[in-house]
Amino acid sequence: MKTGKCLNDLDRARLARAKKAYTTRRVALDDARHLISGAVSPRPGDLVLARIDQLGHHTKLELRSGRRAQMYPGDEIVASFGNRYAPDQFEALVGPDLAPCHLAAAGGIAASVTARHDKTRKPTRITPLGLLGNGDGEIMNLADYALEPRATAHALPTIAVVGTAMNAGKTAVAESIVKGLDGAGVAVGAAKITGTGAGGDPWRMIDAGAIEVLDFTDAGHASTYGLGPRQVLAVFGTLVGHLAERGAQVAVIEIDRKSTRLNSSHTDISRMPSSA
Repeated sequence: MKTGKCLNDLDRARLARAKKAYTTRRVALDDARHLISGAVSPRPGDLVLARIDQLGHHTKLELRSGRRAQMYPGDEIVASFGNRYAPDQFEALVGPDLAPCHLAAAGGIAASVTARHDKTRKPTRITPLGLLGNGDGEIMNLADYALEPRATAHALPTIAVVGTAMNAGKTAVAESIVKGLDGAGVAVGAAKITGTGAGGDPWRMIDAGAIEVLDFTDAGHASTYGLGPRQVLAVFGTLVGHLAERGAQVAVIEIDRKSTRLNSSHTDISRMPSSA
C-alpha cells in the first residue's frame, strides 16, 4: 500500500559521485536539494537518481560531456524519465510510479521497456531511488531549463531531412548538406527536432561545420515519443528561432516521423517482451 510522498535532503556528495546522463546536460544540478520518493508518478522529463541493478543492452552511459562512461552494478546515475520508440532496439514507456524499470537509451532515458527487437539484448535494469527536487521541494524537470519558446522560426530558410525510422540515413544526408553549405561560405545551423536524447548526431553536425546545433533536449524533452503535432511544431519553432538569433543564415533540420506520437502498431517491429 502506498503511503505518501517522501521529501528527503539530498546528499551533495552522493549527487557529485553519480554519473550524469546527456539528457540532463541543460539542467543546473546545483538546484537539486531534495530526493523525492514514495507515492509519486513520474512525468517525461523528470530528473531521477537511479541505481544500476543489472547490465543489459546498454553498458555505458553517455555523459553530459559526450564521453561514454562504463557502468557497473551498484552505480548511481542521474537520468530523465521519458518514452522511447526505436525500431532497432526498444519501445519503452514511463510507468506510473518509481518501481524498478530500465535504462532505455544510453543518453539517459528511464522507462519500462514494453517490447524489444529480437536481435537486441535485454535492457539494463535500474531502480529509481527518487526524483530530484529543488529547494522548494518541487520535482525538477527538463522543461524547467529549456530555451525560451519561440512562436516562429523567424522566416529562416530551412532544409528538412525526413525519415520514417532510425538508421535510415537522415543524419548522413543532413551532415552532407551542412558540410556543403559551410563550404560555400553559408552560416548554417542544424537542429534535431525529434528522436531520443543523445549527442552523437549533434556532434556530427558540429564536425561538419554548423555554427550552432540544437536538439529537442534544448526545448525541454528527453525524447519526442508521445508528443503530438503541436508540441513538435513548438520544438521546431523554438530551435530554428534560436538558430536564427545566433547568426544562422540557413537551418538544416532532421525529423524522424516515428519518433513522435504513441501508436500501438509501432510494436509490430519488436519481437519479444522485456520480460523474455
